[in-house]
Amino acid sequence: MNHPLEPDFAELIERVAGSHDKAAFAALFHHFAPKIRSYLRRLGVGDTMADDLTQEVMLSVWRRAGQYDRRLAAPATWVYTIARNKRIDALRRDRGAETSLDDTIEQEPDDAPLSDEIAIARQMREKVLVAVDALPPDQARLLKVFYFEEKSHSVIAEEMELPLGTVKSRLRLALAKMRTLMNMND
Repeated sequence: MNHPLEPDFAELIERVAGSHDKAAFAALFHHFAPKIRSYLRRLGVGDTMADDLTQEVMLSVWRRAGQYDRRLAAPATWVYTIARNKRIDALRRDRGAETSLDDTIEQEPDDAPLSDEIAIARQMREKVLVAVDALPPDQARLLKVFYFEEKSHSVIAEEMELPLGTVKSRLRLALAKMRTLMNMND
């Protein structure tokens, strides 16, 4: 569920897939590009490489939008999976592969299914949902709002009328319980 002021990102991806809707892509780019760049920076990628990889990720979103299936993954999950894979590709290139960024983009199949990624995402999603359902209701609700609706701690605190510290500590507890639950299911 999106914040009332946010667009439906799944619908935007579908519009890009269906009619190469540039306005829809612009909205996706505006929302996801800064987040992807920050994500890559947190992984230790330098500024220039983060910019390049962010461009590659968004190009893949444009080219692969037809492969997106809202039943299998949330839009953010799909986009971040692409980003993770682009980062892995970059690490492989840096370790001696002689493929340039342009060659990689040209070799990227437009319509190739991401079946192994979809299967892994589906399995992970099931594990996460089982673990979330096992949490106390207040913690489960906070996790869903924080990760699936992508709301900040302060927005959650305001909307749920909770102190900011309470939101942070409940999220921390919920994540610790999630780790335990997911490790027990391995």
